[in-house]
Amino acid sequence: MALAPIVVFCYNRVAHLEKVIESLLANEEAANSNLIIYSDGPKQEADKIAVAKIRAYLPHIRGFASLKIIEQPVNMGLAANIVMGVTAVVNQYGKIIVVEDDVILSPYFLSFMNDGLSRYENNKEVACICGYLYPVKKPVPAAFFIYGADCCVWATWKDQWEIYEPDGLKLWNKLQEKGANWRFDFEGSYPYTKMLADQIKGRNNSWAVRWYASAFVLDRLTLYPGKSLVEDKGWDDTGVHCEATDAFDVELHNEPISLDGIVVEHNQQAYQAFKDFFFTLHNWSRFKRFRKLFKLRLKYFLRLNKVPS
Repeated sequence: MALAPIVVFCYNRVAHLEKVIESLLANEEAANSNLIIYSDGPKQEADKIAVAKIRAYLPHIRGFASLKIIEQPVNMGLAANIVMGVTAVVNQYGKIIVVEDDVILSPYFLSFMNDGLSRYENNKEVACICGYLYPVKKPVPAAFFIYGADCCVWATWKDQWEIYEPDGLKLWNKLQEKGANWRFDFEGSYPYTKMLADQIKGRNNSWAVRWYASAFVLDRLTLYPGKSLVEDKGWDDTGVHCEATDAFDVELHNEPISLDGIVVEHNQQAYQAFKDFFFTLHNWSRFKRFRKLFKLRLKYFLRLNKVPS
């Protein structure tokens, strides 16, 4: 099995990046994997020193089959850097494992990702593989599929990445045609449609919601592990796009996860577990939760979602 290249996107947090690399090296497959690092340029004068520290560290990385460093001369921003980088790598290698600079990975992360890439390479229903599992409270299978595509430490293939639609309005219109806003929002538990609408209006530049929507409207699936092979350390208030919270903390799983016998279909049990977790993020009281649910259901039923202008 040819191992997929590992692509790390980083900006200005050298201490975080060092931990990512250390955890990757604990994977047996790292020694035979090509590592490609995209280092974004400084956004402002205050970031130059931190970016310079990143770039001083990068050439000293050892332990991979090869190391390629792409230093952006200007600040591309996360969305442009990822879309450009993923496109370039899948066009060259045919597949990719994407890692950001603020995670800790299980020693069995690469085996899970590469196994999934190998098993489902020719299955057109599968768009994405994700190594992270939200800290859900309800039980989920050992591995499972859910509609859509994920953005937290993920993998894909060239033909699946080609479905990525950068035009948010086209995706919005497809959601309306399918009447799928409610499902897209995990039954009102997470505001993905609002996120997409805000992207259309220029209020955010989220590539991730467009990737999720691109796969969702085509009924494509993402493979998840039943226990998380990734710790997301980006919620410590050091990142550009997030504030401090422990809501996404998980216990890292340090054993292999088998994909034998996994049925390639949307798993409703896992979907419900995700939905319940998303509800907890809003910290609603029981009364407010059901009042909001009622309003959301009525809104969708009456088709009051208008195409953003």
